[in-house]
Amino acid sequence: MPGRAQHEGWTTMTDEGGRRKRGRTRKRPVLRIVLGTLLVLVLAAAGTGYWLYSRLDGNIESIDIDDAVNGERPEKLATGARDILVLGSDSRSGDNKGLAGGDVGGTARSDTAMVVHIPEGRQQAVAVSIPRDTLVSRPECTKKDGSKLPAAERVMFNSVYTSAGPACVISTVEKMSGVRIDHYMEIDFSGFKELVDAIGGVTVDVKEPIHDEESGLDLTAGSHKLDGTQSLAFVRTRHGIGDGSDLGRIGLQQQFMMALLSEVKSQDLLGSPAKSFKIADSLTQSLTTDSGLDSLTKLAEFARSMDGVDPASMETIMLPVAYDKVDPNRVVAAEPQATELWKAIREDSEIPESAKKSPATGG
Repeated sequence: MPGRAQHEGWTTMTDEGGRRKRGRTRKRPVLRIVLGTLLVLVLAAAGTGYWLYSRLDGNIESIDIDDAVNGERPEKLATGARDILVLGSDSRSGDNKGLAGGDVGGTARSDTAMVVHIPEGRQQAVAVSIPRDTLVSRPECTKKDGSKLPAAERVMFNSVYTSAGPACVISTVEKMSGVRIDHYMEIDFSGFKELVDAIGGVTVDVKEPIHDEESGLDLTAGSHKLDGTQSLAFVRTRHGIGDGSDLGRIGLQQQFMMALLSEVKSQDLLGSPAKSFKIADSLTQSLTTDSGLDSLTKLAEFARSMDGVDPASMETIMLPVAYDKVDPNRVVAAEPQATELWKAIREDSEIPESAKKSPATGG
């Protein structure tokens, strides 16, 4: 039968006569693999496609952004660009209670938050991390039980999720940035752990030893392949690095995100349908999206639209912040840098170097 084998970017093909021919394969962008191949490739298994589709499709939870977000939303200036709010939820009860940090009594917070900007030309993407300790203005929000949460000033960013859920986080981000959020993705801690274990671990390069009793992380300098539990500790640790604040952790989170995507890209998903399903199942079970991405079909269509984007070249930026003058344990958006950064994102223009400097880190 005709077939193909892949080796280091080359494809060896055999025709009906058994003759071999070689040609270079086109590299697929990592984002397409993560959101497309990762979720739908396994559906090709004969006789099980419909069951697998139903199983994976039913795993995904969703929210309707337009219906859930209160009040006026920002105008979309660059209509061809896309802005995605990505959250890692810090729920440590139920299945998560044994994870790094322990049970927090059923509460949840947005432990990791990034606004990923996909430019209109589908070239280099930008991920803006928002420190969880940032003091923000929270708009009036509707809680899950239908009651109103009044607007408030100087609330910690990661408490917004706890108070009123993802729709309120979206409203808060839109208020602070003026950026209209097109899509929302959230993955919880237990799902994150299962995803890393499903792909066989993620390799990171540790520049300095990390010893954090609170997160349970103990790593020497050098290269380490982390399992799911260690990966959770890695993205959550802060007491073992830098000044012990959330700012040092953001660098580790960004580093890990790139390592995770690279690991997924290196997987032989075509050669292992069972492994592909395990990865897709663990990912979708922990995934919450907006209604525009709440099915495998929608995710695959979105992935195909991102063909020109390679997360390996994604620029990662931390929202410029300064230590708060009243509470030095908290940070506030640094001006004029933050305004310049969000303006560039809204207008889909190049981000000036001055907008990337954060007084709190000396950068």
